[in-house]
Amino acid sequence: MADELKKDVDALTGTATTGHEWDGIHELNTPLPRWWLWLFYITIVWAVGYWVVYPAWPLITNSTQGVFGWHTRTAIITDLAELKAKRGAMMEKLSAASVADIAADPQLSDFARAVGRVAFADNCAPCHGAGGGGGKGYPNLNDDDWLWGGKLADILNTVTHGARSGDDAGHQGNMPAFGRDGILKPDQISTVADYVRSLSGLPVEQGANLEAGKKIFADNCVACHGPEGKGNREVGSANLTDKIWLYGSDKQTIMQGITIGRGGVMPAWGQRLDQPTLKSLVVYVWSLGGGEK
Repeated sequence: MADELKKDVDALTGTATTGHEWDGIHELNTPLPRWWLWLFYITIVWAVGYWVVYPAWPLITNSTQGVFGWHTRTAIITDLAELKAKRGAMMEKLSAASVADIAADPQLSDFARAVGRVAFADNCAPCHGAGGGGGKGYPNLNDDDWLWGGKLADILNTVTHGARSGDDAGHQGNMPAFGRDGILKPDQISTVADYVRSLSGLPVEQGANLEAGKKIFADNCVACHGPEGKGNREVGSANLTDKIWLYGSDKQTIMQGITIGRGGVMPAWGQRLDQPTLKSLVVYVWSLGGGEK
């Protein structure tokens, strides 16, 4: 077939063609640049050398180990061991000190915040955001509104044991599902939602019966949120008067919470982090701006 292809020279470029033609367009027989070919050959040689020097080819139960015997896992272990050795003295001080002592010591505090920032990014940022700003259902750690308390000891307890995490020492309170469990009817939920919005000065629907809403609130919500709706940290109930909302302040969101209840879960980090890292995380969170004295 190759002999049957008619080869000619392109009149414009003076380059021979391959004999291939598509719709009157002839393919020029232009060789690849010599520099490109040499570079291609070098990459092949490099790849073969890489296969020999480093672990490369998978086997049935292992892989080729390479003549250098170098592994990324070994390198990581070595790097972590070196980091641990560098941090050793300071980490021992963190382990021995209380969070209050750490916060009061400028050197320890600076070191703890640096360690805590990394721990926060690795463990807390997916829920609370990179800067601790929170999101819907996840508290903002930069403000001074705390469900369970914002003092160092409070934060340590919350971070260590979590909330509804399965840790018996953790926070257990949650909000009942007043609608789903048949405690309140839909019209009652709508009425008390208007009253809840009014507690923080939000506008309510025209004709809303705030007195009826107050009565429903007193009968069902005061036990946790208090008679004035200012919340109770013992059970983690929110302050409904400060214009800070965990899930949102629109009426439909409030009605949804009353209907199906609320009860987010926070892990018990005391079961996952060592003591120096845990204390560093607490000091870092406390220092974000909302920590209480």
